[in-house]
Amino acid sequence: MYTTILSVKVNISKFKVPSAYLKREVEIDIYAPEGILGNEKIELLFLNDGQDVAKMNFTKVLEEAHHNKRNHRLIVVAISASTDRLMEYGIANEPDFKGRGAKADLYADFVVKELLPFVKKKIAMPISGKVGFAGFSLGGLSAFDVAWKNPSVFDVIGVFSGAFWWRKKDLANGYTDADRILHSMIDSSTTKPDMKFWLMTGTEDEKADRNKNLIIDSIDDTIDVVKLLLKKGYKRPENIFYYEKVGGKHDVPTWETAMPAFLDYAFEV
Repeated sequence: MYTTILSVKVNISKFKVPSAYLKREVEIDIYAPEGILGNEKIELLFLNDGQDVAKMNFTKVLEEAHHNKRNHRLIVVAISASTDRLMEYGIANEPDFKGRGAKADLYADFVVKELLPFVKKKIAMPISGKVGFAGFSLGGLSAFDVAWKNPSVFDVIGVFSGAFWWRKKDLANGYTDADRILHSMIDSSTTKPDMKFWLMTGTEDEKADRNKNLIIDSIDDTIDVVKLLLKKGYKRPENIFYYEKVGGKHDVPTWETAMPAFLDYAFEV
């Protein structure tokens, strides 16, 4: 008796995408499985902070995710951040207390109106499966915001060590948890997008503990996002998966080790 092991080779293509919204060229890496015929279920993932993806052995991660998969192919677009990252990432039209994120609306327009058409043209095959957006830290906050506000485009949100602390008031100026911008956005939303959410934190993500409850803020803030999503009617684990990595830090090696779990939950591969 012979066992056939189906392996998939992933190739990387580099592009510079001109953006009228951001008034610059945006560097992207497209990770595409070799030999796509077009009759497979093709899915698409955008990743913020592509410069961090480049530090991972991401080709191997994606190849292993495809191991023994016959009819599903996931294409990943890693978007490199610019020196203007703190202005382009954030919550659209709601800068934080330092004015950061002031270009988040322009970044969202770039992703949806410029990058997505560019990528679809390069792929030249129908995206028949899910489309996701994920990111790390502030890039995760950005991905959540863009995807949440464009439910006709995105089906999956992934956030690794998300900057869910993003707030409109400084801690020294009477801050309360109600000042967290993303939480307020979810709570005040009148819609419930048909989405899946994969949220991750590490137990050593940081040391800050605003409310002195012996739980670091990154975990508190992420769990509060989960609670708000449950309040809106999403279910666990069908719509929400929270992954708390013991010993996980706010760094690329941690996010790399968590990536297979995200891909497994979010996509068919």
